[in-house]
Amino acid sequence: MTTTATAHGSGAPPRALGWALVVIATAQLMVVLDGTITNIALPSIQTDLDLSASTLAWVVNSYALAFGGLLLLGGKAGDLFGRRRMFRFGIVVFTVASILGGFATNEFLLIAARILQGVGAAVAAPTALSLIATNFPEGAPRNKAMGVYAAMAGIGSTVGLLLGGVLTDYLDWRWVFFVNVPIGVAVLVGTKLLAEGRPEHGRLDIPGAITGTGGLIALVYGITRGGEHSWSDGLTVASFVVALVLLSLFLVLQTKVDHPMLPLRLFADRVRSGSYVTMLFLGAGMFATFYFMTLYMQQVLGYSPVKTGLAYLPFSVGMMISATMGSRLISRWSPRRIAGPGLLIGAVGMLWFAMLETDSSFAGHLAPAMFVTALGLGASFVPMTLGAVQGVAPQDSGIASALLNTAQQIGGALGLATLTTVAVAQADDVLPNASASFYQAAATGDASLMQRAAEALTEGYAAAYLVAAGLFVAGLVITVVSLRGARPATGEAPAAAHLG
Repeated sequence: MTTTATAHGSGAPPRALGWALVVIATAQLMVVLDGTITNIALPSIQTDLDLSASTLAWVVNSYALAFGGLLLLGGKAGDLFGRRRMFRFGIVVFTVASILGGFATNEFLLIAARILQGVGAAVAAPTALSLIATNFPEGAPRNKAMGVYAAMAGIGSTVGLLLGGVLTDYLDWRWVFFVNVPIGVAVLVGTKLLAEGRPEHGRLDIPGAITGTGGLIALVYGITRGGEHSWSDGLTVASFVVALVLLSLFLVLQTKVDHPMLPLRLFADRVRSGSYVTMLFLGAGMFATFYFMTLYMQQVLGYSPVKTGLAYLPFSVGMMISATMGSRLISRWSPRRIAGPGLLIGAVGMLWFAMLETDSSFAGHLAPAMFVTALGLGASFVPMTLGAVQGVAPQDSGIASALLNTAQQIGGALGLATLTTVAVAQADDVLPNASASFYQAAATGDASLMQRAAEALTEGYAAAYLVAAGLFVAGLVITVVSLRGARPATGEAPAAAHLG
């Protein structure tokens, strides 16, 4: 990859590269943790702002909708207008939105702030990943940077849960937003250490931007609404129809313009395409792990928000260990030899979760299952991240990074909506309206109903984890097939010429 960016990365001293990695990793951490930090604060937000249950759900969903829907546009903007420039823009938008969210006095201002946070994240996330290619030479330095970046995908979520619990319990729910401000300012100062890279020639594909972004927003909305209401709900079906029409039109347009928003040549590489599809399954599994385990610990086991956050530490440790090992092994082993066992280990962790009981112990069940799942996820994220961006032509690095993030977000939304449907159906089969019965028992002090509801909810969560194990196995099959013949990531020049 003969770009000014890579030249800079190759010639930069190790200390400068280290600080550049801190800046990029911190930005990724901030963006990812915001997907979970708000979750634990939701009960406090609901009480303080007097929100209905449906409105409260949109405090979470609005962020996911803007983030997932605008990622392709954010990645392409980085390619065209400068990756560091757009990275800074995304961080500024995200930080300002966090301030607005912290001062929100009603649901409209809060949801608007969450949408704005999603816009900032959609610009910052793909440009952060492409800045690794811009600032780090291929081989060990880039592999290490990718490993840290991949680890942030899991660690950020657990840090969000921990911070959300601490801030909500000891300060106020508004601090789950305000905490982003000093982080954002520090990242902005640190961007002076990053190389800008040369913006690529071309212009923004306006029809492609409209159809692609609109199609993704309709898709994410349909998935979210389907999980909340019904897959046969009229608005859910209409959203999927709109998404199908817009995304089909988007793909047709991409074959007819000189400067497409999404160059279809990116999918010509089997390893890259396989990495995107596998990331769908990884996103689904990771989102499910956090969502159902948080509900189980707080509802069934009665953990406080702080205790729930601390309980995720085994997951963070597992992610750090496996991502570090993966970044070292990727230069010697093929991606398939790392991701394949990783997905298998992740499936074992999900099966372990599928054996939940109402009185499962933390030390004997939850902690080891979290650790094993994290080992699998961390080992899988590194080769998938590298596989998605390795050998990409310079002008496509931002959009390739955005595709990876889009796959993870859509996979997470689809997996969560599908697995929630499975969990609710199983729980209601054991006890009709299990979730409502649980809250009714809590309000009335009915111990017998509380026990039956807890048993039903636990069976629902276990069923969801069993399906999640199947998703990991599906990702394993795709990895084995698509990554066959993929070579280890070395310091040699990438074979990207045929893609340009």
